[in-house]
Amino acid sequence: MTRAQLAGVILGLSLVAVLTIVRASDPQPLRLAREATFDQYQRLAPRHFESMPVRVVDIDEASLQQFGQWPWPRDRMAALVEKLTELGAAAIAFDILFAEPDRLSPRTVVRDVPGIDPALLDRLPDNDETFARSIAGKPVILGYGISNEGNYRPRMKAGIAFTGESPVDAPPHIKAATPLRPQLEANAAGIGHISLNPGRSTAVVRATPLFLTDGEQLYPDLALEAMRVAQGASTYLIAGAPDRQGIMTSVKIGDFVIPVTSAGELWLYVSPDRAERYVSAKDVLAPDGVSPETKAAIDGSIVFVGTSAAGLQDIRVTALGENVPGVSLHAQMVEQVLSGHYLSRPDWANGLEIASIAMLGILLVILTIFVSPAIALACGLAITGLALVASWLAFSLAGLLFDPFAPIVMGTITHFATTSFRFLVTDRERRAIRRAFGQYLSPSLLYRIEHTRNALRLGGDDRELTVMFVDVRNFTEISERLPPTAVVRFLNTLLDALSRHVTANEGTLDKFIGDSIMAFWNAPVDVTDHPAKAVRAALAMRETIARLNESDAFGFGAGQTVRIGIGIHTGVACVGNMGAESRFNYSAVGDAVNIAARIETACKTVSFDILASDNTVRSLPGWALLDAGSLELKGKSARTRINAVVGDENVASSPDFAELRLLHGKLIEALHSRSPGSRKIVAAAKAKAAGLPAGLQDFYGRISRRADDFLAKRAGAAVEANAGYAEQQFGSGS
Repeated sequence: MTRAQLAGVILGLSLVAVLTIVRASDPQPLRLAREATFDQYQRLAPRHFESMPVRVVDIDEASLQQFGQWPWPRDRMAALVEKLTELGAAAIAFDILFAEPDRLSPRTVVRDVPGIDPALLDRLPDNDETFARSIAGKPVILGYGISNEGNYRPRMKAGIAFTGESPVDAPPHIKAATPLRPQLEANAAGIGHISLNPGRSTAVVRATPLFLTDGEQLYPDLALEAMRVAQGASTYLIAGAPDRQGIMTSVKIGDFVIPVTSAGELWLYVSPDRAERYVSAKDVLAPDGVSPETKAAIDGSIVFVGTSAAGLQDIRVTALGENVPGVSLHAQMVEQVLSGHYLSRPDWANGLEIASIAMLGILLVILTIFVSPAIALACGLAITGLALVASWLAFSLAGLLFDPFAPIVMGTITHFATTSFRFLVTDRERRAIRRAFGQYLSPSLLYRIEHTRNALRLGGDDRELTVMFVDVRNFTEISERLPPTAVVRFLNTLLDALSRHVTANEGTLDKFIGDSIMAFWNAPVDVTDHPAKAVRAALAMRETIARLNESDAFGFGAGQTVRIGIGIHTGVACVGNMGAESRFNYSAVGDAVNIAARIETACKTVSFDILASDNTVRSLPGWALLDAGSLELKGKSARTRINAVVGDENVASSPDFAELRLLHGKLIEALHSRSPGSRKIVAAAKAKAAGLPAGLQDFYGRISRRADDFLAKRAGAAVEANAGYAEQQFGSGS
């Protein structure tokens, strides 16, 4: 692991830790995003509306138009109770506050009239008393709200039993409640709070508490009391956590067990608002009688009395994005319990989501820093898709609420942060290497440099290299007869075609020197079998120049050909960045480079296009090689043994080359002994060489004039080995 990678890991894991802590603290933006995600699930798959014995008697605009503005006198409320009881309502729950005396009561109206007879005042009807008498003995549930003033607590109409530890501290706390008129409180069959989302800043009602608490007593909500009264139940059975106080898990009322959050809330699984849920109050109070449809809707139903009139400001927003009367949400709570379609968010969901953020973050950091940002992104997208699918399936199949939003967002932040770090810091060295070496190396070799630790040490290292020089023959004559632009076009065509073989064989292009190419192998990283790869590149250049000449790629016309000479040598050289601090090149210097350059020049003397030193051909057993003698190279005190590269192993295995190799050995013996029979052997060698791909006619045409090159003591065993191989395969005669 490099220091840059270590820094990237530390930064990435630190970011993951911060994001995990942020998710664990659950700030409001994350909660709102999570709840919006759950809203979207409900919009995709809302609870289907089913005809349930639950109705809303709506004091709508038509009712206000017929019976007068709000508030209605409570004697009309009494008439409504009487009518609903007559129609067979199982429970009548008022989502209306009755905290103040009825100001429309006759007794209240005339109380302040000067000189009124107190006896007459006592004989006038009181609407509150009328309403109280009407609800006595009937399944009527009255509502109350939360107040910050006073110390009123509503009267409990049912008992509460616990299993497990006490959950009294679980629900939202209240300081006080809006008081009910005493006579109404005394005669009501049930009393419940009407607060749908107390303490929440959002207008969307997603979960509503089934109880409120003052720290000592639990107080049920309106819908819960309506279900209790409708079933004739007298007690709530609340399940708490077995080993921890202040946790609520479920509420049993009559025949129904309701799963709740730890705070005693019911997640609302709403259905679209439907007209079938509502009955207009004017239809119930119709003076000419109730229609059969209205009677059928009320009979046996839990009835909630409330208002949808816009001016009364009891409009709420559901998870489906609909604006509905608040009273309809109480009705939907009962519908949800009766249908058994619940939503729940397990207590361990938070822990699972926090752990998923940590694990996903760690995985993305490791993949981004050590593998590839693209692979990390692909894995992140795959995990994101799985998280979305799993979250959706949990919702649609089991009603479970798991948040895919936070892990996805925080995983995205982690990925882009670590990717940016890698691009800016970790990959800086690789980008520098790619800029410096991209024009010299093959992509595969460049990849090895980038991904091998300490593979590149700049500044000058002694390494064994195989060095190649390539030069165009008679370039001066070519350039004299061409205009400068044509010369440039010719060089571009030639050098581009030839240099491709260097990079294709894992070589490094050092430089272009006019019409020449310098290249080397085994730097800046190790290249296995580098002498063979250099010679293969030279053979490919031979084929390429022949193809270019045949197709007249240079535009010289028929009969005009371009020839090249290639010199190859293997030896130790110093390789590294060389030049000034402001401008330098990656290059090699040393005796091995000089020898390779001199061997390329010797191609003219030998009249052959590819020559390699003994140091190079020692690594080429079984190749088609011919001894070209020991030459005096400029600057060298001793002769250097060189070899003509005829072809690769396939050429060497051909019968023609085997016979030529045998003849070549005999020719060298004849030249060494100054035998006059060497001319016949040269003629035979020329004839045999005609069937081989390399042009050896000029090579053998000049060899007799180079007899001195073969008089020096032969170093190495290349000729003897080649001759022995031919003797073994084809005998001593030709």
